[in-house]
Amino acid sequence: MAPREVFERELTELQNQIEDMSRMVQESYKELLDAFENKDENAVLEIINSDKQFYDRKKEIEGQCLKLITKQQPIATDLRIVSSVLKIVTDIERVGDHAGDIGELLLRIRMNPLGEYSLHLEGMITAALELFANAIDAYLKSDLEASNQVIKDDDVVDALFNKVKQDIIKGLKEESKNADEYIDMMMLAKYLEKIGDHAVNIAKWQIFRKEGKLV
Repeated sequence: MAPREVFERELTELQNQIEDMSRMVQESYKELLDAFENKDENAVLEIINSDKQFYDRKKEIEGQCLKLITKQQPIATDLRIVSSVLKIVTDIERVGDHAGDIGELLLRIRMNPLGEYSLHLEGMITAALELFANAIDAYLKSDLEASNQVIKDDDVVDALFNKVKQDIIKGLKEESKNADEYIDMMMLAKYLEKIGDHAVNIAKWQIFRKEGKLV
């Protein structure tokens, strides 16, 4: 097989690895939300204790990228592809890690309904996870328009974060006995905001991969 064919095959494998890792992260959140809905604390604990899998996958993909760089010495577009993967895999790992962080907070509030703290928390969860899914989809499809839309849609997550923050402040004033729980929910909202930020990073690296410019 010609060196170029080998290189393109390895690039395709990198894309497949990104897709698989992203699917793992999304499945982790689905399992977390199902466990929360069913008040299954053991299932939440399993998710908390499984976050190392994302680190392991990240290191594996990074190793493949570095091997490609040293063996094939890619230039121009090819190098941008490999470089974008190196960056994106870190954002994916951090989104995966936040599933465990959020799970810990849900246990701390004894799996109480989120609406007790803010009516906007559930909507923020949906918006943040959709933004992440859209960023990954845009990357895998090399869709510049969709990537730019992800950057714009982060405003939705930020607006919900501000609404949650106002609800938390109001709750702290009215029910000081639950201060720790309200603060935990503020931390949960912050993790969701970070998921939105990681989605934006992925979109920006997709634009870099296609156009060679950093947004």
